[in-house]
Amino acid sequence: MNLCLNCSEPLVLDITWSNVFQLSNPSPLCEKCTALLSLITGPICEKCGRQMKEATICSDCAKWSENILRTNRAVFSYSNEMKIFIQQWKFRGDYIWIDAFEPYIKAIFTKYYHNIQAVLVPIPLTEERLYERAFNQAEAIATVIDLPIETALQRDNQFQEKQSKKTRVERLQSKNPFIVTKQLNKPVILVDDIYTTGMTIHHAANALHTYGVKEIYSFTLVR
Repeated sequence: MNLCLNCSEPLVLDITWSNVFQLSNPSPLCEKCTALLSLITGPICEKCGRQMKEATICSDCAKWSENILRTNRAVFSYSNEMKIFIQQWKFRGDYIWIDAFEPYIKAIFTKYYHNIQAVLVPIPLTEERLYERAFNQAEAIATVIDLPIETALQRDNQFQEKQSKKTRVERLQSKNPFIVTKQLNKPVILVDDIYTTGMTIHHAANALHTYGVKEIYSFTLVR
């Protein structure tokens, strides 16, 4: 018997004509836990995709003096429930969580970026982080999107401290940790798991822009 990935309750599949062809890849979450996925709905920041009361530019984006990154779009807001889900996926190595996120990733990505002929560039981890987690969550997100993936960035291993351990001010003042390893001549959509201050995404965009990439967007699981 299959159990819910989050609460371990038995998964009960209600077979209907509308879902009979989807049962080969059922969600690993029960209905109750699926309802805890906090999809971003309603107005969003025009730049970073944060959920807003009205469509405008959020205070974070208003502070950026450059416009190299055109837009970020995200799937979920960072609720308390999503924080727990991400911790299980990212820090406990439960790769199968990508199966729960996949349909939402595909739907939101298609909604915002369906008309952009681009390549996906996942945000890389340091060698130490990759060893700890056994997989790169940004690459996991990219693999469920139907666009070519390019490994064009590398982390400078001298930048080892986790972003999650830094304060907001420390993140905003951090130096660019990315090295460009491949020249790209197409629009780029950077992919990462979480957009917090935006510093990681903006560093990556700046590095690619320095190497001639003119059109840069980003897509994250959570904002």
